[in-house]
Amino acid sequence: MVELNLKRQTPVELVPPPHSRKPLGACLLDQGVITSEQLAQALRMQARQNAPLGEILVGEGWASRDEVLSALSYQTGLQVADLEQTPPTADLCTMKPVEFWLSHNVLPWMRIGPILLVATARPDRFAPVADALRTSGYTIVPVLAGTDQIDRAIARIYAMPLAQAAEERVDARQSCRNWTGPTRRGPTALLVLACAVFAAFPTTGLVALLAAALVTLVLFLTLRLTGLVASLLPRKVAPDDTGIQPLRLPCVSILVPLYKEREIANELIKRLQRLTYPKALLDVILVLEEKDDVTKVALRNVELPSWIRAIEVPQMGDLTTKPRAMNYALDFCRGEILGVWDAEDAPLPDQIETVARHFASVPEDVVCLQGVLDYYNPRTNWRSRCFTIEYSGWFRVILKGIARLGLVVPLGGTTFFFRRDKLLELGGWDAHNVTEDADLGVRLSRAGYRTEIVNTATYEEANFRAWPWVKQRSRWLKGFMVTYLVHMREPRQLLRDLGLLRFLGVQAFFLGTLGQFLLAPVLWTFWLILLGLPHPFQPVMTPDLLIGCVYLFLIAEAANFLVGTLGVIAGNRRFLIPWVPAMVLYYPLGVLAAYKGLWELVVDPFFWDKTQHGHASEEG
Repeated sequence: MVELNLKRQTPVELVPPPHSRKPLGACLLDQGVITSEQLAQALRMQARQNAPLGEILVGEGWASRDEVLSALSYQTGLQVADLEQTPPTADLCTMKPVEFWLSHNVLPWMRIGPILLVATARPDRFAPVADALRTSGYTIVPVLAGTDQIDRAIARIYAMPLAQAAEERVDARQSCRNWTGPTRRGPTALLVLACAVFAAFPTTGLVALLAAALVTLVLFLTLRLTGLVASLLPRKVAPDDTGIQPLRLPCVSILVPLYKEREIANELIKRLQRLTYPKALLDVILVLEEKDDVTKVALRNVELPSWIRAIEVPQMGDLTTKPRAMNYALDFCRGEILGVWDAEDAPLPDQIETVARHFASVPEDVVCLQGVLDYYNPRTNWRSRCFTIEYSGWFRVILKGIARLGLVVPLGGTTFFFRRDKLLELGGWDAHNVTEDADLGVRLSRAGYRTEIVNTATYEEANFRAWPWVKQRSRWLKGFMVTYLVHMREPRQLLRDLGLLRFLGVQAFFLGTLGQFLLAPVLWTFWLILLGLPHPFQPVMTPDLLIGCVYLFLIAEAANFLVGTLGVIAGNRRFLIPWVPAMVLYYPLGVLAAYKGLWELVVDPFFWDKTQHGHASEEG
C-alpha cells in the first residue's frame, strides 16, 4: 500500500464522504477557533464581500489559514496534503496546460494506481475540474491544500515556461522585443543622415531644426491647451461620486514590483496596512526577482499580513524589467480588478473602495482607471518642488482633460487599475519596453477600450537628486521613443484602430514631448530676443516671422505657468505657487536626459536604469 504524507492522521479514504454537514463557520466554532460574535460579524460581512467565509476570518485575524484548512477538512472529510514536504511531480501535470491549473488553482498531487489525487483549496469549486479531467483515465479525487502551496508548486514545475511567456505575452506586431538588427539600425541611420545634412548644408539644417522645434511646440501646446480647457468644463457627477456601490465588493489584486529596495521594505508594509478595503478581498503581491538578494534580505525580518504574499520571478537571460516581472505575477493574481503600485507609494487609505465604486458606475468599455500621482516630499529641495508642480499639472489638469475627451491616455507607471480579464486579453505588458505604462495606454485604445481618471491619489517620493532625476527621465523618454516607433510601424493601421482624433492625440503627445526636450535648445534661443541680443536664426527668418515665433514661445510658457498653478491648487499645494515660474530652470536637465535616452535607444534599448528610492521621508 502506498503511504501518503497527509496532515490528518486518519486512514486514507479515496472517495471520502463528508465528515460533517455543518457549515464551515460552525466547524470553526466547535473547534474553539472563533467566537459566536466573530462568526456573526463575519457572516454579515460576507453579504457585502465576494469572498469565502474562511478568507474573511483570516483577513480579520480571527483564524489562521491552517485552522481554516483543518476545519474545511473536518467539514468535507477530505485529506490535507502537504505539497511542500511531498511536492507534485511534473509528469502528472502534462494532461492539461499550465493555464488550466492556474485558472482553477489546482494541481495533480499524487497517483495511486487508477486514483489521481488533485490538490485544491476550494472543494466547492472542484466539480468543473473533475469534469475536465474525466477523460484522463483516472478516478479523480480531491485533496485539500493551501492556495499559496498550490501556487508555489505550479511556479516550481513551470518556472521556465512561465518566465518565457512573461517575455512574449504581447503580440509581436505591437511589441519592441524584435527591436534588433535592421529595425534597430533604422534610427541610427536617420541620426547619421541628419548630422551629415546639417554639416553639408548648415543653413538648411538650421531651417529644419527650427521647423521641427516649432511643429513639436505647436503639437505640445495644442495638447496642453485642449486638456486644460476640457478639465475646466463642468461635469455633472463623477462616477466615483455617485454613491453607487457594487452589489458585492470584488477581490482586488495589487502588484508591487520590487528590485533592490533595501530602504523601502518596512515603510512599504506600514503604508499598505493603512488600507481600509476589506482584507479578505485584498491580494497584494510583492513581486521579487529571483536573484535580488537585497530585497529578500530586507523582507526577511518583516512579518507579512495574511493578505500580502511574495512571488519570485525566475531569472532567464539578461532581461530584468518591471513589465516582465508583472507579466509573470499576472498569472498568479486572484482579483477581478488588478492594480499596480511602486515600492515607495503611499496610496490614500480608501483608494480601492473608490476604484471599486468607479468601476461599478462606468460602461464595460472603460477597462482602466488611472489615479492621480503626487509627491509626499515637495519641501525636500527645489527640484522636489518642481517635480511636484510638474506632476500636479499633468495628472490633475492635462491628463484629466485628455481622458474626458476620450483621447489616448498614456498611463502612469503606478496607481492604475485594470479589469483583469481585459488586461489578459491585451497580453499584459510589453516586457521589453521601459515605459510599459504608456505603451499599454496606446494598446488598450487600439483595442477599442477607454481609460478614465479616478478621483484618488497616491503619494510617492519625488526624485530630488540631479543625476538620479536624469537617469529616471532618460528611461521615460527612451520608452516614449520606442513606444512611438513601435506603434508607427504601420501608421495607416494605427489610424484605423484609433480614429483620426485619437491618432492626432498620439502624435501630439509623443512627438510634442520628445521634441520639447530634444529641441529645447532651439527654443531657448528666443530668450535672446527678449534680452535684446542677436538671434542665430535672423539670417533665415523675416523679422515678422521671428517675432511671431517669440509670441508662440511666450504663449507656451504662459500655458505651462497656468497649468502648473491650477495643478498645485487642485492638489491643495498652494505654497508651491511662487515656485511655478522657476519651472523654466527645471527642464534643462531634461535635455541631457533626452539625449541620454536617444543614445541608449541606439546602443541598449532595453536597458532599465533603476531609480533607487527611500531617500526622503513623508512630510505630510
